[in-house]
Amino acid sequence: MLKLPPPIWTLIYLLLGVALSWWLSWPTLPGLPLPLSGMALVVVAFVLPVWAFVLFRREGTEIEPTSPTNRALVTSGPYRLTRNPMYCGLVLLALGIAIWVGAAPMFIAPVAVFATANWVHIPFEEAKMRRQFGAAYDDYAARVRRWI
Repeated sequence: MLKLPPPIWTLIYLLLGVALSWWLSWPTLPGLPLPLSGMALVVVAFVLPVWAFVLFRREGTEIEPTSPTNRALVTSGPYRLTRNPMYCGLVLLALGIAIWVGAAPMFIAPVAVFATANWVHIPFEEAKMRRQFGAAYDDYAARVRRWI
């Protein structure tokens, strides 16, 4: 699962949600879709990852999670609130699209994105950061939650 980047997994889960929704004739949840709320959440979902990307570039470190090393441990900006703002953004993006569309099967996507990030990608990245940054990463992880 680590060979494909997290945004690709998000796209796969969204496409599976669309296929399942289509196959089930787009069953909706009561009160949904909420197009404006979903669209707003999609827009908001880009804030954390873009901010994080800018910080990574400013620090001159790699954004690719599978890179052998990172030049810096970024702990400012959104990283003061969560250790994983990019993954938070992907979950919010999938949730926003699910709310926007309103089909019940679409809500599988944000759950799957969260599960894949939480139990596959993040543990790999945390182990790498611990090996590379040692006590500095442990101190950071003790101060800042994995999610919000």
